[in-house]
Amino acid sequence: MNLKYRFIGRIKELLEQKIVRYALILHSFYFILSIILFFMVYQKQNDFIIFYRVGKIFLNDIENLYNQTYYLWDFRYFPLSALFFIPFSFFNFQFAFVIFNIFNLFLNFLICILLYKIIFLVKNEDHERNDRRVILYICIYLMGLPHVLNYIYGQINLYITFFILLSLYIFLKFSDFKWQLLGGIILGLSIIIKPTAFFLIPFLIMMNFDLEVKKIKFDFLRSLIRLIGVFTPILLNIILFLLYPSLWAGFLDTNFTGSNPIALNFSFSITKLITNFCYFYNIPFNQLFILIGVMVILGGSGFMIFILRRFEENSIIYGYFFGIIIMLLTYFDSWDHHLLNLTPILIIIIFNLPRHSKTTEPIKLSLFFFIFFDLAFVGIWYLTYPLFPYNFESTFFLILSFYTIGKYCITKQGKKEYEVKKIEIDS
Repeated sequence: MNLKYRFIGRIKELLEQKIVRYALILHSFYFILSIILFFMVYQKQNDFIIFYRVGKIFLNDIENLYNQTYYLWDFRYFPLSALFFIPFSFFNFQFAFVIFNIFNLFLNFLICILLYKIIFLVKNEDHERNDRRVILYICIYLMGLPHVLNYIYGQINLYITFFILLSLYIFLKFSDFKWQLLGGIILGLSIIIKPTAFFLIPFLIMMNFDLEVKKIKFDFLRSLIRLIGVFTPILLNIILFLLYPSLWAGFLDTNFTGSNPIALNFSFSITKLITNFCYFYNIPFNQLFILIGVMVILGGSGFMIFILRRFEENSIIYGYFFGIIIMLLTYFDSWDHHLLNLTPILIIIIFNLPRHSKTTEPIKLSLFFFIFFDLAFVGIWYLTYPLFPYNFESTFFLILSFYTIGKYCITKQGKKEYEVKKIEIDS
C-alpha cells in the first residue's frame, strides 16, 4: 500500500512541473496524430505493413521471406526478427497497427524510466543534486519530432532503444559474469530485431591502451562473456540460413548488393550522400565498396579512439555512442526516426560529462538539432532533391558529435576533466 501511495505521490509531483505536462500533451498529440493519419492516409504507405506481412510469411512461406514483391519496401533484417511480429499477424491489419503503437507508447514510458536510472548511475558529481534538470532532458526526449515519423510509420526503433538502454544499464549496474552475459544477450536481441547496434559489438571489448605508460589493459574474460552473450541470439540465424540457403542470398542482396541501396533517397549517412552524388551525376560506382570504405574509416577511427581513451569509469557509455553513430553515418539508410536510438545516449553523456565541460555545448547543439530540426530538413530535401539530392544537415551534426566525443576521449583536457571528477567523488 505504501508503494502505491508513493507511486501516486511521485506522479503528482512530476505533473506539477510545467515541462512534464507540456511533454506529455505533445507526445500524446504525436500518438493520436499517428492513429488519425494512419486511418486517413497511411494505411497503404507505412513500414508496419512490412512487419505485419513478414510474420505471416515466416509462418506460411519462409523461403520467400526476402522476396520483395511481397512488400511495399524491402524487408532487410535478420530472419529471426520475424518472430517478434508473428503475434501481430493474427489480428487484422488496422487493429494490429493500433496495438503495435500502443505498445510503442508503453516502451517509451519504460525508456524514460531506464534513462532516469542510468543518468543517476553515471551523473557527474558537479551536476545539480535534485532531478529537475534530468526530468527536463527526459521531457525533451519525449517532445522530439522523430517520434512523429516513428509512430506514423509504425516503426520499431523504440524496441531497439529499449534493449540498448536495458543492456547499458545492466553493464553499468552489475559486474558479475552472469549479468555481463545477460547484457550481451539483450543487446544481441536488439540486433536481431534491427541491426542498428551491430557496430556496437567491438566496443563491448574491455580494452584500453594507456598512452602515458604505454601499457595495455585488457579484461579478456569479461569481454569474452559479453561477446558470447551478444552473438548467441545473432548466430541462431545461421540455422535458418543453412536450412534455407535462399534466405542468405536474399539477405545479402537486400542489404548490400541489390538495387535498393543504390536508390536516391533522403538518408543522411555519408555512404548515401556519396551514392546520391554518383547516382545524380551518372558516375559509375559500387555501393558495397563505398559502404566498406566508409565503414573502415569511421569504424577504425572510432575503435582506435575508444581504445586510446584516457579514462576508464563508465567508458562503455562512449562505446555505445561510437557504435550507434558509426552505424548512422555508415549504413545506406539512416532516417529521422533512427535518431531515437542515439538521442538518449547523448542525454546520458551530457550528464556524465562535468557540468561545465567544454565538450557539452556541441553535444547539446547536436541533440537539439536532432530532436527539433532534423525533420524539417527531410521536408526540404523533398522540395530540392531534383536539383540538390543531399540531406547533409544531420550528417554534419553527427560528425560534430563524433569529433567532439573523440577529442574528449583522447585529449589531456578530457583526462583532466575526468581526474577532477574522480577527485570530487573520492572526497
